[in-house]
Amino acid sequence: MQPLYMQDSYLREFTSKVKSVKDNKFIVLEQTAFYPNSGGQPNDTGIIKKDNQEFKVIFVGKFDSQISHEVDQEGLKEGDEVTGIIDWDRRYKLMRMHSAAHVMSAVLYQETGALITGNQLDTEKSRIDFNLENFDREKLQEFIQKANEVIKQNLNINVKFMPRQEVEKDPSLQKLAKGLPPGIETFRIIEIENFDIQADGGTHVKNTQEIGEIEFLKAENKGAQRRRVYFKLK
Repeated sequence: MQPLYMQDSYLREFTSKVKSVKDNKFIVLEQTAFYPNSGGQPNDTGIIKKDNQEFKVIFVGKFDSQISHEVDQEGLKEGDEVTGIIDWDRRYKLMRMHSAAHVMSAVLYQETGALITGNQLDTEKSRIDFNLENFDREKLQEFIQKANEVIKQNLNINVKFMPRQEVEKDPSLQKLAKGLPPGIETFRIIEIENFDIQADGGTHVKNTQEIGEIEFLKAENKGAQRRRVYFKLK
């Protein structure tokens, strides 16, 4: 089962059947639009509805290739027909943050060749770590300003899929210093038109104009070639 968010990040509501239940409150659905905690992007929250009963989704994770939804109470059973509803305000903020992070990482890659060594997105502020040789706060602020100039171009953000063999042949698709994760044969590719393209499994907006403006918060020197940048969106 391919998660629904991989094709459509704007899907807010969906129907499914309960595939399995563990310990009365860990729910696996036949299909889901809930994003699991992974790749530096926090999990979605929201509710799963069965008839008139609502179960709050408090955590979503991926275990043994299955997306598991932790709910706040018992009551769901295998085979139940349910409706999933995403907390859209939270999801959309994370979509904007994730797309902003792609623009920033692309600017640093194009300007310095730096790759991402870590990141943690959140609704209010986020951070990205780079393997950048020189630690220069003013230069990092310049890169963010360049990222904002890209955002203002209202570039479309597209999704496509590519086999692993093709992705491995093109280093520009790989912005993570640790390389491609093992075990994935088909990669989801996020393309910011005429600017950047990279493998990614998270949720994104459709156009850079939706991101808003990136605001530099602070930068930290985390050791040899390890630079951390904190930012938020206006």
